[in-house]
Amino acid sequence: SHYGVRVDIPYCYRFIGSTTRFMMETIISDFHMDISPEELLSAVEAEKVRLTLEEGYTEIPGVCNLVADLYKNGVSLAVASSSNPDEIEKAVTALQIRPYFCKLVSGCTVANPKPAPDVFLKALEELGAGKEECLIIEDSANGLLAAKAAGIPAVGFANPNSGKQDLSAAYMVIEGFEEIDYSFLSDLYSHAHNIPVTITETKRTVIRELAIEDIRYLHRICQPEEITRYIRPMENLETEIEKQKAYIQTAYRFYGYGIWGIFEKSSGNLIGRCGIEQKMIDGQAEYEISYLIDTAHQRQGYALECMRAILAYAEHKLHIKRLAAVIHKDNLPSLRLIERLGFCREKSLFYEGMDCYLYSMPLERNQLRAASLAVKEKYQKAPDTSVYGKRYQS
Repeated sequence: SHYGVRVDIPYCYRFIGSTTRFMMETIISDFHMDISPEELLSAVEAEKVRLTLEEGYTEIPGVCNLVADLYKNGVSLAVASSSNPDEIEKAVTALQIRPYFCKLVSGCTVANPKPAPDVFLKALEELGAGKEECLIIEDSANGLLAAKAAGIPAVGFANPNSGKQDLSAAYMVIEGFEEIDYSFLSDLYSHAHNIPVTITETKRTVIRELAIEDIRYLHRICQPEEITRYIRPMENLETEIEKQKAYIQTAYRFYGYGIWGIFEKSSGNLIGRCGIEQKMIDGQAEYEISYLIDTAHQRQGYALECMRAILAYAEHKLHIKRLAAVIHKDNLPSLRLIERLGFCREKSLFYEGMDCYLYSMPLERNQLRAASLAVKEKYQKAPDTSVYGKRYQS
C-alpha cells in the first residue's frame, strides 16, 4: 500500500456499520502509523471517488422498488448511515430514490458511531417520530446493536457478498428484498410492536390476529355444549392465555397464517374465530381451514361470509394450492356450509377423538410464497444499509 500497511478484507469487516473516521483512527493505532486521521481520511476519500467513477453505485436487488412502495403507502423514510453526508446524498441521488426520503442522517454528525444508538436517535428526532412508530432495516452487527440500544426493532438483511456479521440482535432476518413490500413490513412492524394484524374484512366483520386480552372472551364463547360437542374443548383460561402468548410469537410472526378472531364491526365484539393451520391429518400434511361462531350469532350468515374471505386470502395472499377441512359427522350446519363453499368430501376418519369427514378443495396451482425470513441467526453481511423510520398511521 501507499503507506506500507496492508489490511485484508476480514480485518475490515468489523468496521462495517461504524464511521470511516473510527476505522482510520483504529488502523493508525493498530499499525502504529505516523500519520494524522485527517490525512488518511483524505486519501481514502480520493480512492472512493476514483472507484465510484469507475464502477458507479450498485443497487441491492429490490431495494429501490421497496423504497418506492413504502413511500407510496405513506411511510416517512430516513437514511441513518455511518457514511458522511456527501456520500449519502450521492448514493440516493445516483439510485434515483432521493425524493422518497424525508431525512438523510449521517453518523459523522453525532457524538458516537454505531454500535452506539446516536444516529438512530437523531433520525427519530429529525422525523419527529417515537420509538414505537419505527422499524429499522440494517445489515451489520454494529447497526443492529445500535438499533437495540435505541430500543427500536430491527430487520436484519443477510447480504451474501460480505463477511461474517452477527445478525442475532435482529427481530427478523431477511435474505433479499425482491419479495419484500409495504404489506410485509407493515405486518412485521405490527408484530414487533405487539399490534394484532388485520387479516381481512368482510361486510360485517374484521378478521384479525388474536391478542392476549381476547382469550378471555374466546374461552367464554367455546364453553356452551352446542360448541363443545363438535370441537376439542379449550383448557382452563390461564393455560389458554399462556398458549396464546407462545402462539403470537410463533404462528403469527413466522407463518402468515393461524387462528384469528372474528370481530363484529357494529359492536367491535369478538364473535368467533377462523383461520388456517398446518396439520397432520390422517398421516398427510394439510392446510386446514376452520371456523367457530358464538351461539348468539349463528344462523346469520357470518360463517359463510368469513370463510369466503379466508378462502380468498389463502389463494391470493398465501398462494396455498389445496385446503382441507375436518367436520364432525353430526355437525350438519357445518357440513352444508363446507359443501356450499365448494369443498368435496374425501373420506371418513377418526380425528382428535371424534368421528369426522375429511373435505378438500384445490386452489390455484401456486406454491406457498417462499418466505425470505430466517430466525435470529448469525449471517453473512453486506455494506452498510439505510434505516427506514416508519411513522405508523392507522
